[in-house]
Amino acid sequence: MTNSEKTARIDPIKLSPDSEFKFQCHKGVKCFTQCCRGIKIILTPYDIIRLKNRLQLSSEEFLAIYTEPEMLEKTDLPVVTLKLLDDKDESCAFVRDDGCLLYTDRPTACRYYPLGTAFLSHKDGADDDEFYFFIHEPHCLGFEEKKEWTVREWRKDQGVDIHDEINAEWTDLLVRKRSFPMNIRLTEESKQMFFLTSYNIDKFKKFVFESSFLSRYQFDPETVEKIRNDEIALLKFGMKWLKNILFKEEDFKQKEV
Repeated sequence: MTNSEKTARIDPIKLSPDSEFKFQCHKGVKCFTQCCRGIKIILTPYDIIRLKNRLQLSSEEFLAIYTEPEMLEKTDLPVVTLKLLDDKDESCAFVRDDGCLLYTDRPTACRYYPLGTAFLSHKDGADDDEFYFFIHEPHCLGFEEKKEWTVREWRKDQGVDIHDEINAEWTDLLVRKRSFPMNIRLTEESKQMFFLTSYNIDKFKKFVFESSFLSRYQFDPETVEKIRNDEIALLKFGMKWLKNILFKEEDFKQKEV
């Protein structure tokens, strides 16, 4: 790193849920939609469910059309990012000059902006581990607006608190895997199952209900019926299954032969 790069770097300021800031984004701000271009947005499992249902696509179709795979740094785990358009601004496929076409179903990262988050844990009562920071972009004029927020108020207003609750176990998996020594690698089969369970909810449902899965483990009828009819319940069930695979937690009891 050169001296000029060191000088230009802005270290993140740690914010708590009760930290205050001024910000507002609307069509009257000159930089409106600029934050939707030249970006890399990692999608969460709940993002995929919201977006694929909004577009009336299967999860597999959505992944193929609108995402790109990559390995998440320091975790050896596969994630997906939103595929950008091949235009001069590398725009999000869903942004137009007057805003986002899918605004009510926008991804978690978009809801957080202009905040970033680096949760160390998503467990209940772990507020001390919440780490928020501002995303510093020189073009953003939203900070010049007068609207005042706390981080907590912003998260609730943007609906990101609900996203975080649904994605909590998935995020915890990422955090736990990141803490592993780099020389501990997952098998390709484990990576594929992580990707399937996290992102391809339709295919994961087929794995659960159209394979021998349910005949090999003990589940009460209420749980089976719930995950059959509720994608969010199925996603949370899948996160427990991943913990069983990745961390050998005994959440799943095999049936006696």
